[in-house]
Amino acid sequence: MPVPAPDPDDDLDGASVLEVRLDARHARLDKALSDALPDVSRARLQALIAAGAVTLDGHILSSGSRSAGPGEYRILMPAPVAADPEPEEVPLTVLFEDEHLIVVDKPAGMATHPAPGSETGTLVNALLHHCGDTLSGIGGVARPGIVHRLDKGTSGVMVAAKHDRAHQGLTALFAAHDIERTYIALTRGTPTPERGRIESRLGRSAHDRKKMAVLKTGGREAITDYVVERTFGQPARAGGAPLAARVACTLHTGRTHQIRVHMASRGAPLLGDPVYGSGPPAGSVRDALAASGLIRQALHAAILGFVHPITDETLRFETAPPEDMRDLQSRLEAL
Repeated sequence: MPVPAPDPDDDLDGASVLEVRLDARHARLDKALSDALPDVSRARLQALIAAGAVTLDGHILSSGSRSAGPGEYRILMPAPVAADPEPEEVPLTVLFEDEHLIVVDKPAGMATHPAPGSETGTLVNALLHHCGDTLSGIGGVARPGIVHRLDKGTSGVMVAAKHDRAHQGLTALFAAHDIERTYIALTRGTPTPERGRIESRLGRSAHDRKKMAVLKTGGREAITDYVVERTFGQPARAGGAPLAARVACTLHTGRTHQIRVHMASRGAPLLGDPVYGSGPPAGSVRDALAASGLIRQALHAAILGFVHPITDETLRFETAPPEDMRDLQSRLEAL
């Protein structure tokens, strides 16, 4: 019998873990788990497997069609999220608005849509209040109007649709990667080389289901162009790399945590990144980070450009990084 077993060592944000023991080999994993969990649909289990939420002996399983051998399977069940977010009077910095779409400068600390741990105060809650019942529902009840998202800790320019036709047009632009998207990142050290293109496969880490990773096989194609705009701090030894850098990253795909993973893969994780910022920065950089008050990854979506899906007008929006990143950069410049 499956037994709900929350693991106190896991930061599950209100989620629970189901444990299922299979004593024989089965032709398909999704069917075997569905048979063992009559209250969970097979389609739901297939989605959980695809999301990296099913493990066997600590290894993430990514295909529901694979055979399932004997063993102890663990299924991470996300906490339920309210299906109908409420409008909230949350301040918005509106860069552009017409009857079809709205472009905003999202602050760091604001989640894009409701999720466990961020049920209120999200961009969706703010848009529902600002736009009223004109907001498109094609993105799902919990994500009306949303075509793309920024991590909660990432600031910058976002666009949302107000009705289904605009939503479909924006979705097509993003799917075709026919969008200009450039981010500003402050990194620990400097990526090598200082200009280039990163092409990889990105998917769930085999070691940590909450992280994304560069994969040899599987995952999805991810492409980032980057250029180091400035470097800060002299290396402690001859021939060493600068202590920090400001890097412009242009996305050609939009995978989860793409820039954060790609910069870390080049030896230059984002300053302040709680997930991918492995290893502490140099002491002077660490002091600058603490003094700046930045408590998130130093990443800002600075440029968003696209052709309006209804009017065919060429639109391009650019915003400067917010105060915490500007303060950190000024302190790095003084190193």
